[in-house]
Amino acid sequence: MRVLIAALGSRGDVAPFVGLGERLVAAGHEVTVAAHPEFDPLVRSGGLGFACLAGDARSIADFPRGWRTSPRFLAEQARRMTQYLADAAVDLLAAARHADVLLVNLTAMFGYEIAEGLGIASMGVYSQPVEPTGDFPPILFHSARSLGRLGNRAAGRLALASITPYHRAAARVRAELGRPSQSHRARARLQRDQHWPVLHGYSAHVLPRPADWRPGLEVVGYWPAPQPAGWAPPPDLVDFLDAGPAPVFVGFGSMASGQDGWLSDTVAEALRRSGGRAVVQAGWAGLEGAGPDVLTIGDVPHAWLFPRVAAVVHHGGAGTAGAAFLAGTPSVAVPVYADQPLWGERIRALGAGPPPLPFTALTAETLAERIRDLRTGRYAAPAAALGARVRAEDGAARVIEALERLPG
Repeated sequence: MRVLIAALGSRGDVAPFVGLGERLVAAGHEVTVAAHPEFDPLVRSGGLGFACLAGDARSIADFPRGWRTSPRFLAEQARRMTQYLADAAVDLLAAARHADVLLVNLTAMFGYEIAEGLGIASMGVYSQPVEPTGDFPPILFHSARSLGRLGNRAAGRLALASITPYHRAAARVRAELGRPSQSHRARARLQRDQHWPVLHGYSAHVLPRPADWRPGLEVVGYWPAPQPAGWAPPPDLVDFLDAGPAPVFVGFGSMASGQDGWLSDTVAEALRRSGGRAVVQAGWAGLEGAGPDVLTIGDVPHAWLFPRVAAVVHHGGAGTAGAAFLAGTPSVAVPVYADQPLWGERIRALGAGPPPLPFTALTAETLAERIRDLRTGRYAAPAAALGARVRAEDGAARVIEALERLPG
């Protein structure tokens, strides 16, 4: 089959689908990944086809300090998200006209409308849980604080009703296809009645499948991001790792791009206070380390690096958190929004690291405290045991099986 995977978002959203795509190709499918232009080399390095989606995830990942308390910023963010999704939806519709089946990530959930309109099979391949449940609060409320089972479910339903940019993207797709408008509630009922499949690409050992989810929603295990063909680690990184004890990794991935340099200063001071060696990944925030025991690096596959470090400090995104779980390496999250607080809380609950440090509470001293805690070694055994269980799963095999069961 001609399989199109919609991987809308940042590198952490795209990389796991390159790994999944490679497995689908090995199973006999022709695979194309739809993503933003900067990820063309990453996708093609896996031997996959590439379809370009308009936009740049940086436009929706720029969070200045105090963003939670700024109604003006939140309104502007909603406007940017609406435009970002609408532009990507048009390109995904064009690419899907050449596919037999469409697999959509959470950010591209409007892909369900595309597949329905084109009469092709589809399923969700989500890296984050969004279905309402009593087990945990909705990720769209940017908090892992439970509201109780009834409160969690009610908040989850409210959250899905409130994601106006996604509803507008779905409406844009229906208009492009000449189909009548449809409410999000009607769409949810249709998906429920169809048992529309959504396979979640994380481990049930990390976050179990809620018993109150509808049929068709499954947790299947991670889709590990591959090491790009022909990639070799930078010599200075190899030398640094070989020169002493395993360092702590610090990186915030696609988050915190609007921090105007204070974040680099905060990280540098936290590392000075906590002592020891560290690898700092620049990411979209442009972090820079300081000192003889700190090395600043660019883009390095986490699957290669994380097993070689003592601990990981990260923003809590699904891809980075998953890489730390797979590596069996202790970690702590500094979450900004969405699903990041949830993964940070799961790290704590599973004994794989300290409690999350909310980005809004980040200072040199609070970060240094978390790093010192990670360096004690008390999280190493639980993290390693969890990693062994997670690595024993085969999430890609579950997707291949589900793909064969799709109608048409």
